[in-house]
Amino acid sequence: MGSGALDYETEPPGCQPDKEIVVYDWKRLLQSLLFPVHCRLCAVRTGTAVSLCPDCSADLPWLESACHQCGCALPAGDDRLLCGACQQRPPYFDTTTAILQYRPPVDYLVQRLKFSGELAIAPLLSELLALQVCSREGSLPGLIVPVPLHPSRLRERGFNQATEIARLLGKKLQLPVNHRLCKRTRKTDTQSLLPVKIRHWNVRNAFTVTGEIPARHIAIVDDVMTTGHTVNELARALKRAGAERVEVWVIARAGH
Repeated sequence: MGSGALDYETEPPGCQPDKEIVVYDWKRLLQSLLFPVHCRLCAVRTGTAVSLCPDCSADLPWLESACHQCGCALPAGDDRLLCGACQQRPPYFDTTTAILQYRPPVDYLVQRLKFSGELAIAPLLSELLALQVCSREGSLPGLIVPVPLHPSRLRERGFNQATEIARLLGKKLQLPVNHRLCKRTRKTDTQSLLPVKIRHWNVRNAFTVTGEIPARHIAIVDDVMTTGHTVNELARALKRAGAERVEVWVIARAGH
């Protein structure tokens, strides 16, 4: 099943380092001495808690220019805020924060986390996303909601990668996380295996909000966005329940 201690109280929101890092963190120091950290991609010893070396980090496919609303990549030098699709048919979510393009080696990291259960990759991905969130303009949301898995899928996998990333983001950004507010009530087929034309119908009415939402500004967290149909359907459910603004935070954005 999913990891424990997913419900916790946090201090008022703010992009600040964890207090246990500011104070002398002897536990982390001892761990780094006993178990030296190596780059997740090239295996060179980093000597720090950062699990990517500077060269591999620089070589990542960073998402430089993207649609403000859906996060899809735009051509270099394109100064449009919205892509043509969002201008013609805006999604239910208001903005998207994505940091990387879903191509090598990002797909390797995400798949190792999701399908091989390498939970040690989650802190790396969540740290990158937290830095991006803190560098942008605008207020932070009052709540983080990870995209839920259907209970049967959760039993198969043993954990929800979106929840793991969201939990770490909540700690870093000092924001509350609620992984029980929304449920996936219908078992859907894997989106990536379906033709694009039917992915919308595959997730239609797949989510429900289980109670009163505690914040009007909410961030949905997931690992990868492809067509955006899944997060759009979850955003639709949240707005029908009373949310006024819904953001989407993802590690990587794939092409349509």
